[in-house]
Amino acid sequence: MSKSVKVYSTDYCPYCDRAKALLRKKGVEFEDIDVTHSPEQRNFLIEATGRRTVPQIFIHGTPIGGCDELYALDRAGKLETMLMGSSTT
Repeated sequence: MSKSVKVYSTDYCPYCDRAKALLRKKGVEFEDIDVTHSPEQRNFLIEATGRRTVPQIFIHGTPIGGCDELYALDRAGKLETMLMGSSTT
């Protein structure tokens, strides 16, 4: 069974580390997909999100953005709702 949270990251990105630290602190299991040496995965991210930067975080298949957006969802109290599979709106 695949995890409902996927984090596309690189091995040299402090924002990736920060996003993964928040998820771990919240007890969220996630799939960490290292795109450091994967042009195919990078191209997927560009097509799926329109962004070239990492991290790119998907919750239940929905791209939510990067580290800043993850922390903003948490501050707004919407992260838990998303993790449970409900809409943020």
